[in-house]
Amino acid sequence: MRMMKSLLFLSPALSTYPCLLTRTCPSLSFQIPQTLSNKSLSIQTSNILRLRPFSSFNPSFSSSVEGPNSRMKAPPLSYGEIHVIVGPMFAGKTTALLHRIQTESNNGRSVAIIKSNKDTRYGLNSIVTHDGAKFPCWPLSDLSSFRQKFGVDAYEKLDVIGIDEAQFFEDLYDFCCKAADLDGKTVIVAGLDGDYLRRSFGSVLDIIPIADSVTKLTARCEVCGKRAFFTLRKTRDTQTELIGGADVYMPVCRQHYVNGQVAIEATRVVLESQKIPCDSYLEAPSLPS
Repeated sequence: MRMMKSLLFLSPALSTYPCLLTRTCPSLSFQIPQTLSNKSLSIQTSNILRLRPFSSFNPSFSSSVEGPNSRMKAPPLSYGEIHVIVGPMFAGKTTALLHRIQTESNNGRSVAIIKSNKDTRYGLNSIVTHDGAKFPCWPLSDLSSFRQKFGVDAYEKLDVIGIDEAQFFEDLYDFCCKAADLDGKTVIVAGLDGDYLRRSFGSVLDIIPIADSVTKLTARCEVCGKRAFFTLRKTRDTQTELIGGADVYMPVCRQHYVNGQVAIEATRVVLESQKIPCDSYLEAPSLPS
């Protein structure tokens, strides 16, 4: 045992009394000299906060700290998590989201999934993967309305929130921050990280700094079969938001994304120069391998 002398400054009234700090393993203990026990001490308590005993803490709700004249709400005892799944179209983002949600549900946790009400390809009240897997969901125009529509009491009991097609929600960052930091929810986000021009799509990339984990999925290039990181649009439309499937988009590698953009533009120039009427979209031309 090794002895170390130290001063324990409990208050100005106690600062002149030395005490022995005995270091043992694995804990530390204090030895107060006998002279302390014979002194009658007067400690002012008017400015000391009164804390609730630990037995009164409920881990499901925020705790409180009480002062003489006020009550302040403290942060939750249990914080949430944010997990992000990104990648091009046909990379299996929704499949990965559903797998994670199903796993959480099997572990006894309460789950719910939200999707944008803009996506009606496979029905409004379900999210459906490209290979047919289906799960009920809440179609919303914005995430801020979820708590009220789901029910305040039901929301308090909710453990995990899944968000599909997250690029369509403008309030994604604020919702994820509040759900994880203040409400203690686990939030799993799936969406496109880039649009057809390989630029940031929506607010998905904005939540990377606050995420616990980020998973970047890849698809298979439809031209050469290599890993596809990008989404090539086969139409003449130029708006960022254009909901569609394989008739409008195809996953491609870097080489065939660049070649594809060149080929599509060349085809468009030829059609316009010859004034040949064409459909609302151009079928993707054969790309050099």
